[in-house]
Amino acid sequence: GGIITFTWHWFAPLGGRDKSFYMDKAGFDASRVLIEGTPEREAFFHDMDHMAELLRPFCEKQVPILWRPFHECEGNWFWWGAQGMDVARELFRLMYRHYTQHHQLHNLIWVWNNPKPEGYVGDAYCDIISRDFYPAPHAHSAFAEKWQELKRITPTAKGCAIAETGVIPDGDDLARTGTPWLWYMTWSHGFCLSEEHNSYDALRNLYHHPWAITLDQLPEGING
Repeated sequence: GGIITFTWHWFAPLGGRDKSFYMDKAGFDASRVLIEGTPEREAFFHDMDHMAELLRPFCEKQVPILWRPFHECEGNWFWWGAQGMDVARELFRLMYRHYTQHHQLHNLIWVWNNPKPEGYVGDAYCDIISRDFYPAPHAHSAFAEKWQELKRITPTAKGCAIAETGVIPDGDDLARTGTPWLWYMTWSHGFCLSEEHNSYDALRNLYHHPWAITLDQLPEGING
């Protein structure tokens, strides 16, 4: 009854070692995707088409997906960001056009994941803006400064999300500052299934906080 979010940790379409998305093993020149007739472009579209068919059943059942491709493209650690933000921006636009026009995947809610204004994909290509960050363990807050930084990438009123974090926000600080993050996503294992980064009290406090909306509180039209 909720809304799911997908992130594609895309293995290099060509070459690479051990099926990696990290550039140090991928060895994939994403800039060549933007050149007609290259093997890199052909492989890129092959993978996109394969993923489109995995996404299609959700579209046919009218299941919305928060779709976050090419995440953290402000950095050079993934192959899609290793050639710079200009290339990453064009890869995102290429996928957007291919999925919305060719594959007609209109259930995707497009989530841009880069806090740098100079790398922004453009209002026409995304519905939500987001960023990833990993504070020190147990350093809970509203992360209001990071929200303000993210908002600066566009004057348009786009919703903002914490697409990845190791430390969950603090409900009291969110309410005090009025920081309107749409959602946050953290990992299990050491992040939420132990107290290495988030105490169990911090989890309980946020999930029961009046500022937080949990699945059971969603409007009936969304939640079934």
